[in-house]
Amino acid sequence: MKILICGKGGSGKSTIAALLAKSMANRGYQILVIDNDESNFGLHRQLGIKLPDDFMNYFGGKKAMIERMLASIQKGKGGTVKIFDKRWTFGGIPKEYLTKKNGIKLLAIGKIHEFGEGCACPMGAISTEMLKNLTLSDKEVVIVDSDAGIEHFGRGVEEGCEVILVILDPSFESIMLSKKINELADSIKKPVYFVLNKVDNESKQVMLASVDKNKIVGIVPADNAVFKACLAGKELDLRSAEIEKLAEFLGDVKNDIRTK
Repeated sequence: MKILICGKGGSGKSTIAALLAKSMANRGYQILVIDNDESNFGLHRQLGIKLPDDFMNYFGGKKAMIERMLASIQKGKGGTVKIFDKRWTFGGIPKEYLTKKNGIKLLAIGKIHEFGEGCACPMGAISTEMLKNLTLSDKEVVIVDSDAGIEHFGRGVEEGCEVILVILDPSFESIMLSKKINELADSIKKPVYFVLNKVDNESKQVMLASVDKNKIVGIVPADNAVFKACLAGKELDLRSAEIEKLAEFLGDVKNDIRTK
């Protein structure tokens, strides 16, 4: 199963992705975390894994990808770039672009490294094609930590995923964004679920009254230990009952998808 985690900046996408990856790995799944956020340099620290080289370099780097996308546009193909000539598996991903620890592998699509190097569109093109062409075994799970907002919907990244997980923090912007994501997910017939994050009793009640309760699959309270670990850039090695429940729910969803 391929799970895409999205939400507004600062909602805790990477934190939930890291904790969920650890929880599902502890349940015996082989986990591939795809870092799809070109401006986030914290996910690998939360996982306790070294940041791998940009996967985009396997395809010649950003400049080469931009040239291929421009050529596609000139041919009237809208920038769509075919970069895979066969189906890939976990084992087929080049090892030099992976780092791993305790049943979790990390793949970073690409980062912004220099001023004026260009937009993140090539990263989106690679992510879209990668997810569509990646074949999983029964015990393999992909968790995609997306960039903030909804630009990844415009790039079509969600097409290759089975489940969309929206992380909401206690803010009006987060609630409004969740409604738009829900609308976009419905338009491509992808199941979407909400996780309320960093909540206390007061904010939880407001959020419960503002979003579809039937789609809420996790309510994660504000946790000072998590906050301190993230602030210090340390590995998240913390047990959370809510994350365990979320991992169990997604395991059930995976089984439902497999049996259909």
